[in-house]
Amino acid sequence: MNTFLRFGAGAIVSAALAAAPFGAAFAKEKVKIAFIGPLSGGNASIGIGGRNSAELAVKIRNADPKAKYTYELFSQDDECKPNVGVQVATKAASDRKVVGAIAHYCSAVAMSTVDIYHKFGLPMIVWGAVLPDITYGNDYPEIHRVIGTMINQNHDAAAFMTKRGYKTWVILHDTTDYGKGHDKYFNKFVTANGGKVLADFGVTSDQQDFTAELTKAKELNPDVIYFGGLTPLGVRIRQQMDKLGISAQFQGTSGIISKAFISGLDAALAEGTVAFLESAPVEKLPGGQFFMDEYHKAKFDQGWDTCGPFSFSATNLLLDAIEKVGPNRKKVTAYLGQVNNHDSIIGPINFDDHGQNTVPAITTYVVQDGVWLEWSDSEYASGKRQLVTR
Repeated sequence: MNTFLRFGAGAIVSAALAAAPFGAAFAKEKVKIAFIGPLSGGNASIGIGGRNSAELAVKIRNADPKAKYTYELFSQDDECKPNVGVQVATKAASDRKVVGAIAHYCSAVAMSTVDIYHKFGLPMIVWGAVLPDITYGNDYPEIHRVIGTMINQNHDAAAFMTKRGYKTWVILHDTTDYGKGHDKYFNKFVTANGGKVLADFGVTSDQQDFTAELTKAKELNPDVIYFGGLTPLGVRIRQQMDKLGISAQFQGTSGIISKAFISGLDAALAEGTVAFLESAPVEKLPGGQFFMDEYHKAKFDQGWDTCGPFSFSATNLLLDAIEKVGPNRKKVTAYLGQVNNHDSIIGPINFDDHGQNTVPAITTYVVQDGVWLEWSDSEYASGKRQLVTR
């Protein structure tokens, strides 16, 4: 078991205090790891939560007197833009002091950077991006991912919605690899479940006006508007649905499960939105309580948001690898390639032959009273409230 599940929080802190008087006498080698994610822009809430979670893992490890090294987190903002992602990934990968990276929430950015990590031999663990091709579209041994993929997400989403009697959809998706991936898999699974897609619109990630697409959608009168994309675009589409008087149920992907989606609208307009995530709620994760307790103790200005537990787990895994084989990129890559049943707060991490973790849990979320709630804990599940129906 890794350091964080062997020791309770109190044991770590006590051990660190006991060792404090001797710290100066036994200086450890410093090791640098990178965190890359959207720290500005419309997805910054998730990026900052991921960065804080990685920082927390580093702080806890540095407080452990048994750790062989002192770790430094090198944080970079990819802005959720592929061109910026290429720049910061190159910056991290070309720095020979950086031994590994915890990188990317936005799939389009991850797709644009995987070649760089391979070229420089920098082991990288994805903490938030879910497009399958990030791991399955190449044979790069450097690329790993602790979060699941959108394949299982859309499989469960289609089953959930059709089971509740929804029959017709209009799809709007962004035209990045992320949005096109969601469109592909949801189309496949909802059709297999007996649903019908009446229209399918690709929109650019910076598009502001959706009058043409939504006017057509209103004419078609679908049961559901499905959105495949990230929070900023989802907010604009949901707002314009309201202005045009579209009463269809609004369904999104993991890309809108963030506090920013609700704050970008208002509680009334966000109410009843459903979306799906490749994880159990943090409080139901095996090490969720430990993570939450330590995060609160650290007094970060912002919360961990959607993917913080995955960033924390990815960082711990990278640190465990370095502790085991040393600060050597090739050795760390080889170690990650053999990961099987590795303890983490999200549960056991098991990488397949493409570095993809097997994440069995897909959770359905719904917005209730201005908060994303697990469906089973909501008044929608109990029947006290109803989603939009015809």
